Amino acid sequence: MKEGLTIVEMAQQLQDQASKKRDFVADTRQLEMNADGSITIEAETVERFATSEHTHAQIAQRLNIPTTYYKRMRKDAPDLLSQNVNHWFLERPEPRMLRTLDGTARAFLSNRYRRVDNTAIVQTVLPVISDFGDDLKICSIGLTDSRLYIKVINERMQLDVKVNDAVQAGVIISNSEIGLGSIRIEPLVYRLVCRNGMVIPDRGMKKYHVGRALDNDDDAYEIFTDETKQAEDAALLLKVRDMVKAATSEALFTQIVNQMRDATERKIEGNPVKAVEVLADSFTLNQSEQSDILTHLIQGGDLSQYGLLNAVTRSSQDVEDYDRATELEAMGSQVITLPAAQWKQLATAK
Repeated sequence: MKEGLTIVEMAQQLQDQASKKRDFVADTRQLEMNADGSITIEAETVERFATSEHTHAQIAQRLNIPTTYYKRMRKDAPDLLSQNVNHWFLERPEPRMLRTLDGTARAFLSNRYRRVDNTAIVQTVLPVISDFGDDLKICSIGLTDSRLYIKVINERMQLDVKVNDAVQAGVIISNSEIGLGSIRIEPLVYRLVCRNGMVIPDRGMKKYHVGRALDNDDDAYEIFTDETKQAEDAALLLKVRDMVKAATSEALFTQIVNQMRDATERKIEGNPVKAVEVLADSFTLNQSEQSDILTHLIQGGDLSQYGLLNAVTRSSQDVEDYDRATELEAMGSQVITLPAAQWKQLATAK
């Protein structure tokens, strides 16, 4: 598992971001894309923002412009792209939320998008962790352009998958401020022998960023915190607190560990190199990730489904990107839940 940030480093980054965040609701007729890809918004004053890759993708999706064509226009015909986007902004007007950070438009969202910021998640989750006393320990924190991640383990909830191979129960809390999904609270299993983490996405709980529509009277305006939003956030975050407690269920942890124990009995009978190639095709792994997984599988000396799971989660420590590392941790749980036919194809590949 990637070490990530300390609590102090996370707090410093969140504090720094807080003063640089600005959110707007604007009718698309008040928006204009410029030839350099930036966005101009006519609010109380005319303001111009650089546009993130993610925001470009959201604009393309909302306007039904094929991604490949959108990217081609960005590269080869930026004037044509701005003409296309501005035409559809005018032709199909609608209120949209534009989230910005430090002069960059980072998200293009529905005006019903509920803004639950990372700071609010942290302020809710940290007291819950403290309530558990010494039992819960934060083992990794990630704060990327896409998401906040807080990974926690319960050092007193521990079982052996095999002799001298103990795992501990945990939970991962994640949130996206830019429309990349819900607030998620998912079980996590932490392997002590190699400090790998496995995320269990199918057993998680989530709350979506959907709230009341913000008013729009054809004028663009900046959104500030109000009492109604604070009340809505308080109710939502109470649910998040309860979800964190539920995700540390001993019964659920035992069920997951039993799956891992079963996986130790399913052997890779064919060529490990071919097995990893089949895995790479199924899970969309790049060449570097594929190579890392094969290395860890061979070095681990365990040619079983459980060994492959550990090779995948161990490879998460080799990638620089925290988002991708967490995706690899989630892939580990997919390895041990592969349908029988798919596992047989992988395990017997030659």
